Amino acid sequence: MIKIKLLLTVWALLIVSGCALNNYYVLSTASQPKESYPYKSQIIGVEKVKVPKYLFKREIAVAKSSNHVIFLGGSAWAEDMDAGLTSRLISFLQKKFKQPGVYPYPWGVDGQPDIKINVQVSRFIAQEGTVYLDASWEARDMKTDKRVLKLFSTTFPTSMDAGSIVDAMDRAFAQLEEDVARGVREL
Repeated sequence: MIKIKLLLTVWALLIVSGCALNNYYVLSTASQPKESYPYKSQIIGVEKVKVPKYLFKREIAVAKSSNHVIFLGGSAWAEDMDAGLTSRLISFLQKKFKQPGVYPYPWGVDGQPDIKINVQVSRFIAQEGTVYLDASWEARDMKTDKRVLKLFSTTFPTSMDAGSIVDAMDRAFAQLEEDVARGVREL
């Protein structure tokens, strides 16, 4: 009898905790480029976007101070952020250059891409009504070893509800996508 009560209690807790999350968000949908660049017939390899550890949790992180992070209840990411942002950047670059030859890198073949892109996000979080995105990125021509390296930083105002935070994060990453595309165009 005690085992049955214990199992029912555990089952009820699982149901209640599963119902607590009712808002799931993604950032993997690429923004629509404002303009496109001429097709260069080059293969572009995009390394997995590196993100801070607090973005590996499914809950949406909010900074209370420079060293205090909390997670919003009732809302979560529906995807892994590093994989989602990488997929989004690949899709955006395909649209921007009107070229399907943009792939995740490294891949399991011997060939190298013509251009390799690396993005390292150091801060991507809401704090006190603002979403911050700080990153560094590199676009490298693998044949000539010419490189474009940049630090990127942008902010967007937000209210502190999950939907507004995600919208501001979406707009911030769209700016980063455009910045990376301009770098690729310089090569």
